[in-house]
Amino acid sequence: MVILISDAFDDKLPKALAKFGDVTDDKNRLAESEIVLVRSKTKCTKEYIDSAPNLKLIIRGGVGLDNIDLEYATGKGIKVLNTAEASTTAVAELAFSMMIALPNHTVKAHNSMIEGKWLKKELKRTELNGKTLGILGMGRIGTALAIRARAFRMKILAWHPDVYFSDFAEIRPTLEEVLKEGDYFSLHMPLIDSTRGLIDKSKLELCKPSAYFINTGRGPCVNEQDMADALKNGKIAGYATDVWETDPPESSPLLDAPNTLFAPHIGASTKENMTRIGIIAEKIVNDYTKGMI
Repeated sequence: MVILISDAFDDKLPKALAKFGDVTDDKNRLAESEIVLVRSKTKCTKEYIDSAPNLKLIIRGGVGLDNIDLEYATGKGIKVLNTAEASTTAVAELAFSMMIALPNHTVKAHNSMIEGKWLKKELKRTELNGKTLGILGMGRIGTALAIRARAFRMKILAWHPDVYFSDFAEIRPTLEEVLKEGDYFSLHMPLIDSTRGLIDKSKLELCKPSAYFINTGRGPCVNEQDMADALKNGKIAGYATDVWETDPPESSPLLDAPNTLFAPHIGASTKENMTRIGIIAEKIVNDYTKGMI
């Protein structure tokens, strides 16, 4: 059995998987591969799947599956599994770090000092304490963020289409209710038809002009042009994102918008998380070889 590791995983993973078969990172061996491990870089399109006649299992190291044509893979009898539980801490910590850094102008303060500037009066900070955080998507990562926000004495609201109760947030029945009340918003939604472009001009107009958005979920859940316009027009105070319409962004209107903080899709890229992803991937392959999945 050929196991293709198509993207970057923990360095120890090839050795861990070697007991199950021939492990390779040579993408030219896709046609031979029975199992393929991908992260976000490899796009498992119809054409990709058709190029792998022996493929039986795709393992997505991470949460989102929008880089995999699930319907086509399922129709071909290919199982698709992710390692969703591994990335919770890593992504929640990045989201929270962005939520701290943006209103504190941390990056701007550092860069100004390197440039020989002293912007003591110009950089006006705001605190998280006492502010309302709206979590859009109350799954594993949203819940982990809520737990951290409680330590900062924030009021926590959340919206999720099929979550009605939480020990860590007040669940509101509509997205619009959360948007009207929040001071900060953190996006943790999957990319599906109903969430693509969900945060657009009409939604942003519901928000306070002092509101900040943090997106470590999926880039296309936010209409980038509408967000850039809101930032330029002072309708939104700031936007931090680790995710984009395309990876890397191609001429994104956000790149010249004010009051922004950007990262190159590193939410899951902690050393600890890569170890966890590897452990779960090894278990999936083990279960597959035993006919358990």
